[in-house]
Amino acid sequence: MTVRRSAAALATTAVLLGAAAPVAVAAPSPSPSADLPAGLYGTTDPTYDGVWRQSVAFLAQKIEYVTPSASAVDWLVGQQCDSGAFASYRDAAEPCDASTVMDTNASAVAVQALVEINQHRDAANNGADWLKSVQNEDGGWGYNPGSPSDANSTSIVIGALARTGTPINEVTTADGKTPYTALQALAVPCGEKDGGAFAYQPGKKGELTANADATAASVIGLMGKGIASGTSNAVKDPSCTKGDDLSPEQSAQNGAFFLADTLKKTPYLEQAPMPGAEDSTPLPDYGNTADAVVALATSGHTDKAEASVTWLQENATGWAKQGGPAATAQLILAAHATGADARSFGGVDLVKQLNTMGPAPAATALPSPTPTGPQPSSGTSSDDGGLGLGWLIGIGLAAGAGIGFLLSMRRKKQQR
Repeated sequence: MTVRRSAAALATTAVLLGAAAPVAVAAPSPSPSADLPAGLYGTTDPTYDGVWRQSVAFLAQKIEYVTPSASAVDWLVGQQCDSGAFASYRDAAEPCDASTVMDTNASAVAVQALVEINQHRDAANNGADWLKSVQNEDGGWGYNPGSPSDANSTSIVIGALARTGTPINEVTTADGKTPYTALQALAVPCGEKDGGAFAYQPGKKGELTANADATAASVIGLMGKGIASGTSNAVKDPSCTKGDDLSPEQSAQNGAFFLADTLKKTPYLEQAPMPGAEDSTPLPDYGNTADAVVALATSGHTDKAEASVTWLQENATGWAKQGGPAATAQLILAAHATGADARSFGGVDLVKQLNTMGPAPAATALPSPTPTGPQPSSGTSSDDGGLGLGWLIGIGLAAGAGIGFLLSMRRKKQQR
């Protein structure tokens, strides 16, 4: 979940987070009418995050044994263009054309959601094919087709391809670069300041500046996972490994090292205050903290996320309720990844809360008591896509996350 749209960022920009507009994004599809479409989750303008919030809601519901309504699923599928791509949101009564702004993050999270709910697999495969067709020469993806690759977009696309069974190492460019290549090029080398972290994109002079949410997304992506998943085992605490020929998982562990070290100082990540704010004190960043929790669980370090989960339980439930379906889903994904109870998270039933933000679910069921060991990554059998790597981002983010990763959402912050 995230620069890749961590849960609820754009949907709640004015009220909560003041997230900047996506850096490299063209003008969005036309704004919807005052009457929201039937089947859509949330009550805010979906222009920038309609597909995102719908998809992460599905992901969070399904891992908690909730099947979304047919009308909600139909709405999401109806957003897809014939090419397989999704816009952030569009008027489905009008056909996609050259003016439709395609969105890799929305496309990737929708693919993950359709696989998770085990419906419209043809649409999911079509979306995955489109994502592969717009891969950049460096092996990654930008927010829109043709825009420069960034960590969050690349990570959530990895999650989508993995969930449809695509071996990520086989998604290569003409000169053999893979999505992992693109992510590893954004890693701050160990031994340097903020070693192990990832940048969102290189700076104007090629410099790499640590970005916590990009790091969380990259950990998830380099583990070859999507944004709805469980935890995996690690044999030791994360460490920062030096070298120019690291495996994707080694690079992911470097990112986990940075996140764990950062969260030792405070159990939450911070965001800069809104431009023009009188108080320049950094603010707690609920969405990115949830993304970091998922990333640590993904890479096998749930113990390093315990204090942050507790902090989220104590502080983030109000944010999630006000933020809407994407924010609520992001907390559910964090709870699931770490074995916390999403139905009693800080005294709040997040699953019930999410269910009330959209059409009544087609079916619900209570899960069996949570086991104490590592959790399966999701309710479907295709989670790993045959990769044999560790776990979860996409994301979620979840993308935008979160992306987001989930996540998340949909924050497009670039901490340079």
